Amino acid sequence: MTTYGTVLDALGDPTRRSVLELVAERPQPVGELAARLPVSRPAVSQHLRVLKDAGLVTDTAVGTQRVYRLDTRGVAALRAYLDRFWDDSLAAYARAVEQDPAAPEESP
Repeated sequence: MTTYGTVLDALGDPTRRSVLELVAERPQPVGELAARLPVSRPAVSQHLRVLKDAGLVTDTAVGTQRVYRLDTRGVAALRAYLDRFWDDSLAAYARAVEQDPAAPEESP
């Protein structure tokens, strides 16, 4: 099961964030990703393993290559976590506006 904690841990590395952004553009094999990044192919494979373990990417065998694509379930776990803060912030703002005696009153 993908949790926001594993997703946040995986995204803590700037290279992994770059890999995820590239995979989000379109499905790509390791070789293409490595050609677009300033790290070795084995390093890209390591980063992809972490992203896969976090539920952020999936892979499919296509001939002799493994093609990686974004896994929206991992993104959904992160969004659900962040939405909680957004919802709490909006609720706090609404309470503050309702309780502020200096707030302008609505005209009939």
